[in-house]
Amino acid sequence: MCGIVGYVGPESAVKIVMNGLSKLEYRGYDSAGISYINGDNLIVTKKEEGRLLNLEQSLDFSEIYSAAIGHTRWATHGKVSRENSHPHPGDGFSLVHNGIIENASFLKEKLQSEGVKFSSDTDSEVFTRLVEVEKSKGSNLRESIISAFRKIEGNSAFVIIDQETSTIYGIRKNAPLVCGIDSSQTSKFISSDPYAASGINELKLETLYFPENDVLCELKKASLEIQFLDLNLKSTNLYKTEKNFNVGEDSEKGDFEHYMLKEIHEQPKLIRESLIHYFDNNPSSETIKNLKPSQVSLTACGTAYYATLVIRDYLEAIAKIQSRCDVASELRYRAPFFQDSEIGVFVSQSGETADTLASQQMFKEKGVKTLSILNAQNTSLQRESDHTLLIHAGQEIGVASTKAFTMQCLIGRYFVELLSGQKLDKKLEAKVLLLSKKVEEVISRSDEIKSIAHSLYLKTAFFFTGRGELFPVALEGALKLKEIAYVHAEGYASGELKHGPIAIIDENVVNLAYVGRNLIDKTVSNIQEIKARKGIIFSIGNVETKELEEISDYRFSIDIKGLDELTPILLNVVGQLFSYYVAKHKGTDIDKPRNLAKSVTVE
Repeated sequence: MCGIVGYVGPESAVKIVMNGLSKLEYRGYDSAGISYINGDNLIVTKKEEGRLLNLEQSLDFSEIYSAAIGHTRWATHGKVSRENSHPHPGDGFSLVHNGIIENASFLKEKLQSEGVKFSSDTDSEVFTRLVEVEKSKGSNLRESIISAFRKIEGNSAFVIIDQETSTIYGIRKNAPLVCGIDSSQTSKFISSDPYAASGINELKLETLYFPENDVLCELKKASLEIQFLDLNLKSTNLYKTEKNFNVGEDSEKGDFEHYMLKEIHEQPKLIRESLIHYFDNNPSSETIKNLKPSQVSLTACGTAYYATLVIRDYLEAIAKIQSRCDVASELRYRAPFFQDSEIGVFVSQSGETADTLASQQMFKEKGVKTLSILNAQNTSLQRESDHTLLIHAGQEIGVASTKAFTMQCLIGRYFVELLSGQKLDKKLEAKVLLLSKKVEEVISRSDEIKSIAHSLYLKTAFFFTGRGELFPVALEGALKLKEIAYVHAEGYASGELKHGPIAIIDENVVNLAYVGRNLIDKTVSNIQEIKARKGIIFSIGNVETKELEEISDYRFSIDIKGLDELTPILLNVVGQLFSYYVAKHKGTDIDKPRNLAKSVTVE
C-alpha cells in the first residue's frame, strides 16, 4: 500500500526515485507523482493517475537534479484523481504521506474556518496546510514539521522536500520508514520499504537506518551523514542500524509471464531450503523449546490469517496446546482474556500490516510474550517481537500471496514441533522432502489444471470446500480466485453447506472439493449434496474412491500418502494454479489486481 521514495545526492534524483517507485509497484497503487528541485532551485511536481508509465511519459530524464521525492498512492481519502495524488506542494516544500490522519476532518474544518484553502479531498493535504500555517508564523521548515506532527492523530509516515536547501525530511508514527546512505556518504535515500533500493545501479547503500516513532530524519545535500532528531529537535539515537544490509536481489520475471506464476514455481525449492534454515543449527530452537505456553493466540490478516488456521490445527493435534485464531482488525477492538504464560503469535508477509502491529502492541501492553512468523526482515513486526521465525520466501511481488502462505504454514509446523519439545528430526525432514517433490509434481501437471480452468472460467460462482485440516485451504483457495479473477468465490467447511449456502447451487456453480486423508466418506456425502442440485464438481486430492470418481465432473488426483499433516499445503498449490489460469483466461491484471495492496499499512 502507498510507496514512498526520496533521494538527495550527486546522481539523477528523478531517475533513482522513479526506479525506486517501480520496485514498490507490487504493493498496489492507483496513481503516482514526483516532486524534484530543478536547476532554478524551484520545486517541480508531476502527478498522474494509473501506472508509473503515465508519470514517466511526463518526465525529462536528461537533466540531473539532485533531490526528489516520489509516491505511489492507494486511495483512502478521496477518489482516484490527479488532484488527490501525491506529492502535495506547499509554500517552499512538497510532501508525500503514507497512513491515515484520523483527526483530519476536525483539523480541516478548523483550518478552513481560518481561511485556509484546500485543493484535494485527501487527509494528507491537511498536514501540508498545517506545515504552511506554522511556517507563516515564522518557524523554519523542520520546526513547522514537528509542530504539525504533534497535532495529528493516527498512524502515518511523511517525507518532505525543502525547496531552499534540497534537504529531505522524514518522520513516522507506526508506519514504515527507512533511510540509507552509501559508502561515500554523498547519496542519501529514504523510503517506506528497503526493497525500493534493490536493483538501482546508481545506489549502493552501505548502511540502512530504521528510525523509531517520533524521530525526524534529516537528509541534507551537503552533510556527510543523516541526522536524527527528537520532537524537541535534539539529536537522538532512537533508530536501529544495519550495515551492509542486503535489500534483496532485483527480482525479474525471467521466462514467466507473471510474477505470481514464477512464485508458485519457486515453492519446491523454498520448501527444500527451509531444511537448511531450520534443521541445521537453528539458533531459535532452544528458545522456542523453552517457551512452554499455556495457550497460543494466533493473529493475522488475509492470507496470513488462513495460515494461522493451519498452524492452530498443528498446535492442537501435535503439541496438544490450546490455541485460538483471530483476525487482527477484530481482535484489536475486543477485550480478550489472557492466560498466564500465554504467547501471542503474529503472522505476516510484510511485517508492516497496521492491524497486526496494533494487535501485537495490545499483547505487549498486557505483558504477553510475542513471536512473529514473517517474511521481510527489519520490519516493525520483527523489531517489536520477542522472538521471530523468518519464512525465507524471498521477495513476493505478486499481490496475491502464494509462496509466502506455503512457507508460513511450513515454518508454523516447525514452530509447533519445537514448541512440543521435540527435535526437528529425520521423520519430519522426510515429509518436507516429499512435500517438495509433490509440489513439483503438481506444477509439472499445470496443463491439466489450465484445461479445467478453461472449461470453468465463465461460471458464475465457485465454492471451495474442505473438512477438518482442509477447511483453511478452502478459505485460502476462494480468496485467491476472488483476488485475481474478480469472481464470486467462497470457502466453506463442507458440513456447513446445508446450513444456508446450498440454496444458491445450480448448474453454473462450481464446487472445488478438497479431499484429504480424513473424513472422506463425509466429504463425499457433502459433495453428493451439491451434485444432486446440478452443481459442477472439481475434486482435488485423494479422489480414488469409486463414488467420487463417478460424481466428479473434473478431477485432479494426487497421491498424498506419507504427507500426513502437510497435505493441506500440497493441495493448496492446485488452488493457486487454478486461480491463476482462471484469471489468465479472463484477462485480468494478475500481479496487480484492482483495489488491492500488497502491504496494508493503514487500518
